[in-house]
Amino acid sequence: MDFTPKEVNRRLLEQYTEIAQLAGGLAHEIKNPLSTIRLNMELLEEDLEDLPDSPVQKRAREKVETIKRESIRLEDLLNEFLDFARAHRLELSAADPNKEMKEILDFFRPKAKNSGIEIIEFFTSDLPTIRIDKRSFHRAVLNLLLNSLQAMPGGGELLVRTRLCGSEVAIDLIDTGCGMDHNTIQKIFDPFFSTKQGGSGLGLPTVRKIIEAHGGRIAIQSEPGQGTQFTLTFPSLPRIVSESSGEGEEADEQTES
Repeated sequence: MDFTPKEVNRRLLEQYTEIAQLAGGLAHEIKNPLSTIRLNMELLEEDLEDLPDSPVQKRAREKVETIKRESIRLEDLLNEFLDFARAHRLELSAADPNKEMKEILDFFRPKAKNSGIEIIEFFTSDLPTIRIDKRSFHRAVLNLLLNSLQAMPGGGELLVRTRLCGSEVAIDLIDTGCGMDHNTIQKIFDPFFSTKQGGSGLGLPTVRKIIEAHGGRIAIQSEPGQGTQFTLTFPSLPRIVSESSGEGEEADEQTES
């Protein structure tokens, strides 16, 4: 039996959805016994601390610490996987991009200061509003800011810029960090690919899923030793003529579609 391209796409989407649901359910099921293992390791560690020091006790404590550390790493990985699987579930509402970015930077600034990173802001005034899920949007931008911070272990500058790009709103994050080569850029959004030791490789793929779920795009430009620029582009809400002014002033459309 032959299927039309539309039917094939529908079947593939159904299969993908089923696999994603199974994977998400499996991750939840793994988290529960994993939490139990970690808790019992913490209790065992407390018991071992009360025993006299000996080579056997020292080896036992080291093994308990290893199991505890790996349990925490697996829990973090599962949490990131669940974030990746849920990245398309958004509750969108109109928001001022400049206001949202200022709020994110106010939260991030102390961490940047402690790392010797200067934040430079260039926000274009009177930008149109965009539709975002605030929690997911903040998480995605913070993830990119943390990537920039990690790319500048010796400190540096981070330029955060908002601008109008045709009928869209663009947000640029430009750092003076170590940069990436072409091969790394080609793989950077692949799930489980990471250049960091112990990294899950799900951070940037999750960011891309979140941005695309907003109807937006993410682009990257980078050169080794020259820094990296991430650009997020979002569709803006149309402006409507304000009825109260009667003078042709424009206001952003707040109604969700």
